[in-house]
Amino acid sequence: MNNLQKLFLMFFIFFFLVCRVEAHFGMVLPSDDIVSGTDKKEIMLKVMFLHPFEGTLMAMEKPEAFGVVMGDTKEDLLPLLKKTEGADSWEISYKIKKPGDHIFYVSPKPYWEPGEETFIIHYTKVIVNAFGLEEGWDQELGLKTEIVPLSRPYGIWTGNVFQGIIKVDGKPAPYSVVEVEYYNKDDKVKAPATPFVTQVIKADQNGVFTYAIPRSGWWGFSSIRTTDYKLQHNGSNYPVEIGAIMWIRAVDMK
Repeated sequence: MNNLQKLFLMFFIFFFLVCRVEAHFGMVLPSDDIVSGTDKKEIMLKVMFLHPFEGTLMAMEKPEAFGVVMGDTKEDLLPLLKKTEGADSWEISYKIKKPGDHIFYVSPKPYWEPGEETFIIHYTKVIVNAFGLEEGWDQELGLKTEIVPLSRPYGIWTGNVFQGIIKVDGKPAPYSVVEVEYYNKDDKVKAPATPFVTQVIKADQNGVFTYAIPRSGWWGFSSIRTTDYKLQHNGSNYPVEIGAIMWIRAVDMK
């Protein structure tokens, strides 16, 4: 092997490791997760696909589905979703009309990741409480895979423990690996080593995971698995990675 071939091989290995280190997360980011009677009734929501800690956005096509569930009511918000100017993300202005828990969800189109030769589909949720009625936050949406919270996913102090169940096809997924990442929006947090970027935990035999929130801000939980079907890209079949994603916000106690 000559020097040029060695250099190419080293570059390929470095590129592959970087792709593997940076975890992908779907994200639905509301301007507020608790709307009180004195707040503005209109919230902004951004829909993104990104590396949360590094703040790197990936190009995102318009999702296949985007909406909000509140009890027995399901509202399709996809027609109202608009491309964010100058960014690979989407946004919507939504007016809160009724009290209760609003579960916003997105089902994206498959994302082709060339570094891993894999399609990625992240089913993502976030919950916004309105006007003090705390009902519905643990409701299941029936997504292909989803995180069902066991802890109320709002009104969380920094240091609180958050628990949820990983489900696939409506059934608990024992011993699922769960990645946890902080939305480091302003790049204020510097990771002393790579393992600090993406925290990794495992669910128990009942699919239940537990994590203590160490800092205020938005935290994403992601459980990934490979499907038993493949999708085509340039005439070849490739694996499909589906993820159950959920976002919560912690606030410092003052």
